[in-house]
Amino acid sequence: MVARYYREVLLSQQLLPAIWQVSGDFFVFQQDSVSAHRACETIKLLQWEMPAFILPDLWPPNSPDLNPVDYKIWGVMRDLVYQKKVKDVNELRERLVEVWAGLNRT
Repeated sequence: MVARYYREVLLSQQLLPAIWQVSGDFFVFQQDSVSAHRACETIKLLQWEMPAFILPDLWPPNSPDLNPVDYKIWGVMRDLVYQKKVKDVNELRERLVEVWAGLNRT
C-alpha cells in the first residue's frame, strides 16, 4: 500500500512532473533504500520515466560521499527561501539559486 501510494501519487502525480517542469531533461533523482523506493513496480516506473535510472542493485548501501550536500543545508535553505510566500515555480527557482549563491560555505 505504501509503495503504491509513493508510486502513483507522490512520484507520478506530484514529484516527477514538478521535477521535469523545473529541470527540463537534465536531473539526477536520488532515492534511498526504503522499501517503497525498491518495490518492483516503483523500479519499473522509474526505468520508464527517468532518462538515466540506476538500478537499486547498483546503489551503494552506505556511501556518504554520494550526497556531498549535508542534509542540514536543505532546512537552512527552506527557511531562507520561504521567508516570503512563493508565487510560482519560476520565483521558487530564482530564490533557490539566489539563496544557494549567498550561502557562506567556508
